[in-house]
Amino acid sequence: MTMFKTFAVALAAMMIAAGAARASSDDAWGAFQKDVSKACIKAARGLIENGRTVVDPYGSAHYGLAVVTGKAVGAKAKISTICVYDKQKKAAEIGGEIASDTLAVKP
Repeated sequence: MTMFKTFAVALAAMMIAAGAARASSDDAWGAFQKDVSKACIKAARGLIENGRTVVDPYGSAHYGLAVVTGKAVGAKAKISTICVYDKQKKAAEIGGEIASDTLAVKP
């Protein structure tokens, strides 16, 4: 019985540790997504007012990826731009203006 109890305690400890590691990883990805969103909105300020982002949850090996959408600065049109966030440098760059009707997702 003692060996069984030891095994059960060890198994329970491993399961708790695995759950904690997963939660930590989920928290880290959430923080990454917030960093990408914030940096991309800031990078797009000269192009887009009150930008909102759609962030790729994980990005690529080296970059965070997002689309920033909002009202064009000085105009009424709604536009989007693609944003690339360098994971090493923690810096974002945006592409050019994309008309909102061009970047529409249709079923």
